[in-house]
Amino acid sequence: MSQERPVIAEFVDVHRHYVMGKDNIVRALNGVSMQVAKGDYLAIMGRSGSGKSTMLNILGCLDRPTSGEYRVGGRDVSRLGDDQLSDVRGREIGFIFQSFNLIPQLTVLENLEVPLFYQGRVGPESRAKAEYLADRVGLGKRLEHRPLELSGGQQQRVAIARSLMNDPLFLLADEATGNLDSNTEREILDLFDDLRKDGVTIVIVTHNPKVADRADHTLWLRDGKVEKLVDNRQAASSGGGA
Repeated sequence: MSQERPVIAEFVDVHRHYVMGKDNIVRALNGVSMQVAKGDYLAIMGRSGSGKSTMLNILGCLDRPTSGEYRVGGRDVSRLGDDQLSDVRGREIGFIFQSFNLIPQLTVLENLEVPLFYQGRVGPESRAKAEYLADRVGLGKRLEHRPLELSGGQQQRVAIARSLMNDPLFLLADEATGNLDSNTEREILDLFDDLRKDGVTIVIVTHNPKVADRADHTLWLRDGKVEKLVDNRQAASSGGGA
């Protein structure tokens, strides 16, 4: 990943250990260091138990390292209080979940405004932005529809647009295509490609090599450590794979 662009998310020797019972310590992450620069498209992969979920939770400010530093926008957020960490999570990170996490009683437009509602920023400007982002993901004519009136792919497009409402430093996607058929998955990955070309920074956690291959780089975890960082563009040009 480029050193010329600003680093917006960084792990510095991150460890995360959990005490399970009296004498059992689970070492989920063991000395992980990595960087995400502005404009990167990074996939994180690894087998079950490799530390993917723990890394996702720390990246999303849903958990804290046992030791080491996690920096967001150059600021170490590892020791922030709950309220401060929640503020970072709400303002700096755009989440995209496998299950969409839309509110079924709300319209597409209202769902898009939810992130700003909790910050007291709903108004004409937020509505205009929601309309713009809905149009950007191909749902400009579905603003008054509710989630159950949309297909799975359309619901995920709403979720992607919602993740952009706060102009976050980066998008964090957790198995974002896991509930979609192969054709719809390809459409969502094409949308990620378009966002990437527009300079949006994307981190996606996945178990699917086809999804990971669309990213610029794939970081492989094994036993809580970084096993390798693969440049997917170089691998594709040489005819190799991860």
